[in-house]
Amino acid sequence: MYRSNPLFNPNKSFFAPAATETKAAKPAPTGADLYARFALAGALGCAITHGALTPVDVVKTRIQLEPEVYNKGMINAFKQIISKEGAGALLTGLGPTVVGYALQGAFKFGGYEFWKKTAIDYLGVEKASQNRQAIYLGASGIAEFFADIVLCPLEATRIRLVSQPSFASGLTSGFLRIVKEEGVGALYAGFGPILFKQVPYTMTKFAVYEIAVEKILNATGKTKDQLTNGQTTGLNLTAGLIAGMAAAVVSQPADTLLSKINKTKGAPGESVTSRLISMAKQLGVKGLFTGMSARLVMIGTLTAGQFLIYGDIKRILNATGGVEIAK
Repeated sequence: MYRSNPLFNPNKSFFAPAATETKAAKPAPTGADLYARFALAGALGCAITHGALTPVDVVKTRIQLEPEVYNKGMINAFKQIISKEGAGALLTGLGPTVVGYALQGAFKFGGYEFWKKTAIDYLGVEKASQNRQAIYLGASGIAEFFADIVLCPLEATRIRLVSQPSFASGLTSGFLRIVKEEGVGALYAGFGPILFKQVPYTMTKFAVYEIAVEKILNATGKTKDQLTNGQTTGLNLTAGLIAGMAAAVVSQPADTLLSKINKTKGAPGESVTSRLISMAKQLGVKGLFTGMSARLVMIGTLTAGQFLIYGDIKRILNATGGVEIAK
């Protein structure tokens, strides 16, 4: 038999103990109301974590784009940027980061819950239990694809602002300048790299998170329902950190290419594919993993934070309870 799996249940908080759910005074929401709450929780989780880590993202992007300048590690890169441009430069691109990842988080987490539930309904509880990892991977991959459609234009704007600080004063002016001078297509020049970065990242994040939770619980000899609130928080932060670091490594090459392709516009007649191939050849394996240490810190931290915030906000919004799959 399979016992309760928090990721598999589309209505249950990742972090709230089962006992908390039984005390809920209000009936659990269903249908569109429920998925709207998932989307809101995901939007807040991603916007808060990505926004808070904007300085790390700025440093990581600068290292990727100008390795000949920022070549003495992450800490020194921080010092270089502050010395040359002031501390405010570390918040470059904050606007598009918060807006872009709020939208992405809504589609990613809300979509993940929807596609996961859809798969469970289609396969049935028993078969779904036996193939739960495939469902985690499939549901998260589909959800991320649609999330990237809304994220891509804002990520393109963010990278342009970080790589060219004088390009525009903020999100709106930068977005409009790209559209005016280069056309709407320029906002999606990095759609291929963003898919290759975000889809494997999200699939790895959810799959590794689930495996990590199972392994940690097996090592302690406890079930999740036997953990205290503090132990549950520690479990999910630890599993989220492990998942984030694994996801960072998997998605790093595409992240480097995404930064490169959005730095400047392509030559007339040059396709996105040819630009990507050329960039990959020039960079080589070592170059594709430039900025890895900064990204490990960033992705590991924000992934752990996302799982924590997402679960807590779902609990606050009463997006808990519902059908469970035995594990």
